[in-house]
Amino acid sequence: MKVLGIESSCDETAASVWADGKILSNVIATQAVHEQFGGVVPELASRAHHKTIWKTTSQALDESGVKIEEIDAIAVAQGPGLMGSLLVGLSFAKGLALTYKKPLIGINHIDAHLYANFIEYEETYPFVGLIVSGGHTRLVYVDKAFSHELLGDTRDDAAGEAFDKIGKLLGLSYPAGPVVDKLAKKGDPQFHDFPRSMINKGLDFSFSGLKTSVLYYTQEKGDDFVQNHLNDICASVSAAITDVLVAKLKRAVKKKKVKHVMLAGGVSANSMLRKKMSQFADDQDLDLMIPALQYCTDNAAMIAVTGALKARLGDFDDLSLKPFARVS
Repeated sequence: MKVLGIESSCDETAASVWADGKILSNVIATQAVHEQFGGVVPELASRAHHKTIWKTTSQALDESGVKIEEIDAIAVAQGPGLMGSLLVGLSFAKGLALTYKKPLIGINHIDAHLYANFIEYEETYPFVGLIVSGGHTRLVYVDKAFSHELLGDTRDDAAGEAFDKIGKLLGLSYPAGPVVDKLAKKGDPQFHDFPRSMINKGLDFSFSGLKTSVLYYTQEKGDDFVQNHLNDICASVSAAITDVLVAKLKRAVKKKKVKHVMLAGGVSANSMLRKKMSQFADDQDLDLMIPALQYCTDNAAMIAVTGALKARLGDFDDLSLKPFARVS
């Protein structure tokens, strides 16, 4: 099975080839145009996808050594995401499928983050997965491929969104999440006790209160204090977010009585979260799956491997496939 994966859900134009159980190429074109605005501008994102998607896909095919004629199926991110960006990728994939008479597979971007772990780990069920990204923070129980039970979801800001918004409050460049992580490594996580919303309640998440708390704290302390203690503040913020994430995962694992746990999404690249997750798994003798850094943020390798799983089940789509902006 040879699958071409195409990803364009937000501000990364990506293409990848999965063949015979491994990733042969994974090309990502990052859109730097959004940095000056401190966030993704949807119209600019879709235009950038339009300019780069053919070059990105051609490079992925060249690096893999697989010709488009040899591809067995084309998998493309269907949603959730920015509608304009998704339409570019979906239309391009449909064009390839029609031209070369290849089966088309629409991929749920959030599912793909989970199954990215199967690029490097053996496919294993059941498991509890923690998906942590800029737009989503959710806990799911998976007993077999594409059989998901939603255990917990975000009620307001997702964890990645909280990192980026708090980083912006601190004057950090976009995307702020990786910058907060870098600075936090040099700071004291116990410097300030920021709130851990809903940490002892249920499996849902809420991070908007943390953002407000940081805003009031920095306003009270002043710019000079913030700049002099930036590392410590970043470490304290990271501790507050990751404590909640790990606490909720512990509760979900206890509820579902699983031995396999999975971390996924862009925030799974956060070093403090990876360390706490590893410690939790070691303490509880759990099998932990965490994707390599290159498969944490948006990429097409996760689309390709998820496409291969769906192709195995004979789950294909036709040219009426439509994008969707949100998941219910």
